[in-house]
Amino acid sequence: MWVVAFHFHFTAMSGVTEVVGWLGPLITSGALGVDLFFVLSGFVIAHTYLASMGPALHVGPTVRFVWARFCRMWPVYALVFHLFGLWLLARLLLGSDENIAFQGVQPIMSVGQWVQQLLMVQMWNNEFLDGASWVGSTWSISAEWLAYSLFPVAALLFYRLRNLPLVVLAVAAVALMLPIASSYATIGSPYYAWSWVTRILCGFGAGVLVHLVVTRLPRTELVRRIASTTAWVLPLTMAVGLWAGQFVAPGFGGVVIVGFPVLVGALALADRGPAMVLSRPALVQGGKVSYSLYLVHIPMFEVFWLAQAYVPELRGGVVGHLAALAVIGATYPVAAAAFRWVEEPARRSLRRVGAPRPAVPTTVATFLAARESLPETTTYLPPAPRHAASPTRQPTLAAALVSVQRRRPTHRADTWGAFERAGQVRATILHAGSE
Repeated sequence: MWVVAFHFHFTAMSGVTEVVGWLGPLITSGALGVDLFFVLSGFVIAHTYLASMGPALHVGPTVRFVWARFCRMWPVYALVFHLFGLWLLARLLLGSDENIAFQGVQPIMSVGQWVQQLLMVQMWNNEFLDGASWVGSTWSISAEWLAYSLFPVAALLFYRLRNLPLVVLAVAAVALMLPIASSYATIGSPYYAWSWVTRILCGFGAGVLVHLVVTRLPRTELVRRIASTTAWVLPLTMAVGLWAGQFVAPGFGGVVIVGFPVLVGALALADRGPAMVLSRPALVQGGKVSYSLYLVHIPMFEVFWLAQAYVPELRGGVVGHLAALAVIGATYPVAAAAFRWVEEPARRSLRRVGAPRPAVPTTVATFLAARESLPETTTYLPPAPRHAASPTRQPTLAAALVSVQRRRPTHRADTWGAFERAGQVRATILHAGSE
């Protein structure tokens, strides 16, 4: 929502200008929300995958990891960028000038660019953000995809750092944010050649290091109390820092970015305060929808901005301000619909494509190993024979023979019938074996 508010503040409207005048850098510094997400992303990925992928690099786990991240990111991204790509193409063919998007540098509409956008690699050969992505905000999706691609190798290093002193790991997490903070302190923004690489690698790496710290900290009452206090004091301190920074130099308040790793770690350990608020069902659902929200809000804003250019009533007045509120309010239901009907169903379907089938232990060695691992008081069962039925396979003839022999008839006629059926099954098996 911080990023959404930041992008909407570019709307040419008196009411928006007044709100920005009141809140100042709390809105205009909303691009920092992307860096906060990078730190959070590194933490979550490390929490989920570092223990399994860190010890050694194996093809199977690596492919499954990359595929899982692709399934998470690509479906709704592909839908949004294709729909907005059609919008840009229509503006290119039907518009009166070459300005097809509200970006400082216009995106290139070509087959080669379409391929790069489709594969989410459009940033990998671009120094700057402007014009690199058809949907302006998706530069960070391409950057995140780079981090995911590098993680299987980076995990080998981070895993071997896990036993370093906690102080060293904590200081290193904060130190990784210094290159970005220094750009705010010197030039007032994080925008320079290849700055996006610094932002994703430093932010993501800081998140991984925070995970290493959080994993080793004891869950004592003292730790939880300090974390809970930090989780609400730190955001307030950052807000004050953003506000006060504008009196030092334009954009100087962005140095508060060094607190992002501390904030993520505090929220992970806290058991009261903001952590409990964020764990409520409504906000958890909002977190699930947030990726779709990040993707759909720029296309919706650009349609509104273009409409303002042709409909004077949308530039101000009661009608214009109500329309602006409707547009920004509609971003969430549109994102929720995209999550429910596209993002989540597509992710589940794609994950099933690459999901490995569970193996059934059938060898003698596996059976003996399993038997040896059981306690003496445990009653063990032999593994299912190869001829047994499974949820995906009907019983074979051998299984049918066992079924017939185990049947308990209630009188002699049934006994004789069971004996004859058993003989027929045996004859069938022997005939099949002779062939």
